[in-house]
Amino acid sequence: MNTLNQMKLSFLSRSANEGFARVAVAAFFAQLDPTVDEIADIKTAVSEAVTNCIVHGYAEKIGVVYIHAKILKDNIISVKIRDQGRGIEDVKQAMEPMFTTCKNGERAGLGFAVMQSFMDSVKVSSKPGKGTTVILKKKIASRENNAQ
Repeated sequence: MNTLNQMKLSFLSRSANEGFARVAVAAFFAQLDPTVDEIADIKTAVSEAVTNCIVHGYAEKIGVVYIHAKILKDNIISVKIRDQGRGIEDVKQAMEPMFTTCKNGERAGLGFAVMQSFMDSVKVSSKPGKGTTVILKKKIASRENNAQ
C-alpha cells in the first residue's frame, strides 16, 4: 500500500509513557479529521498494545517500545508497535480472551480482544526471547482531509 505520511517514535517502557504514546499517535492521525469515536478507538488499541510491551514484553526490566504509524492510501491507518522483550510462546493462545501470563491476578487477559474490537485488523508476530510486534489497521471514514 502507498504510504502518504508516517512517523516513528520510541520511548522507554515506563508506565508513564503509555499515555504519551496514545496521545502522540492520536495527534498524528488527527490530520485525517477522524470522528471522536475513531480517535477513541485508536487511542484505546494503542494503549493496550503499549501496555502489553511494558507489562509482558519487558516485565521486570526497562526496554524500548517502538511505534511506526502510517497513513496509507484510501484513509487506512497502520500502527506497528513492537518491543524486543521476552516474546510470546503461543500467539494464538495469548490472543484468546481471558488468557494472561500474570500470576497475581492484576490483568484480565483482554488486551488483544480489546484491540480486535476497536480496529479492523490486528496482526501479532512474536519470537520468544526476541520480542513481539503488533500491527493495527483501521479505515477512517472518508472525509475531507489534508493528508494528501
